[in-house]
Amino acid sequence: MTPLDLVLRTPGIPAASRISIAPGGLARLGRQLRTDRIRRAVVVSEPRVAALYGLATVGSLRRAGIDATLVCVPHGERAKSPRELARLWDAFAAMELGREDAVVALGGGVVGDLAGFAASTWLRGVPWIGVPTSLLAQVDSSVGGKTGVDLAAGKNLAGAFHAPRRVLVDPDLLGTLPARHLRAGLAEVVKLAVALDAPLFRWLERRASLLLARDSGALTEAITRSIRGKARIVRADEREREGGRRTALNLGHTLGHALESTLGYRGLLHGEAVAVGLRVAMRLSVDAARLDPRDAARVAALLDDLGLRHRIPGLRVGDLMRAMRVDKKRRNGKIRWVLTPRLGHASVPRLIPGRRVQAALEDAGARR
Repeated sequence: MTPLDLVLRTPGIPAASRISIAPGGLARLGRQLRTDRIRRAVVVSEPRVAALYGLATVGSLRRAGIDATLVCVPHGERAKSPRELARLWDAFAAMELGREDAVVALGGGVVGDLAGFAASTWLRGVPWIGVPTSLLAQVDSSVGGKTGVDLAAGKNLAGAFHAPRRVLVDPDLLGTLPARHLRAGLAEVVKLAVALDAPLFRWLERRASLLLARDSGALTEAITRSIRGKARIVRADEREREGGRRTALNLGHTLGHALESTLGYRGLLHGEAVAVGLRVAMRLSVDAARLDPRDAARVAALLDDLGLRHRIPGLRVGDLMRAMRVDKKRRNGKIRWVLTPRLGHASVPRLIPGRRVQAALEDAGARR
């Protein structure tokens, strides 16, 4: 598959994101930003990624004549906090970061969400550039401009839509990604396929082993097809309006987010939580949306082939129900689920009776 160079324009929104997929593209980051007339950049990363790619990123920018500074935030989901957001604001202030400058998010989804939100709120909005280093970030969180931080009450409750000016997706960066994180990213690819793209789902069924083996061609194609699919939805529904098409992308996330928040954002990666949420959403889709049970079984089999978690890790039903009631898709305190009547056609959220949800949670391993 040829490298992708996609301009994501949304009707009525003046900004546009240029998304480039190219192996070895990190070395060309500085030249790309120079064409945007960026003269100064702060690179936000976390220690593990910075140790691998921080010098290469800063060096690419400096060779292009861009004054670059590296700032690290802690590793993991707990970095997506108001406290770390305030620390970035303080760093921007010390650097006198202006609107002609840019924030570069070098890392996974946590770094992108946090750095993008910091960019959206600094001086009421400065440009930011995404350089996603995890598969999950490359196929999902780097596309569409959602930024934010977590609160004690729930995941991503404080945030903004602030599209990155550029996203540079370099599949070569996945070579250092731990196997567990690779599988977690593949969970989001499966979710996108189940929600939007039945042909992609069939393609994944045939190539699960190649993807786990990090076959370069298979990974690049999975990334490209996922980004094309998500970009198609974002173009039509940039702000995730009530009843809009973008809500379909939350398939598996109602429970996934509840698992993460109930566990205090420890123990489960985002993609692992989504995989569990996707399994429960398939059960409810059979019960409430007339999904063919054979298709639900195919989704479960693919998640199994990819080595993804299938049980809730010993949490109580009541705790999960409370966490789901603060989900962004709730209505009047009632829990709504994105379901699908057939593969590739996820629907807008719908209310599901609590007893049915509780039964599905118990079947998935939650305790009474």
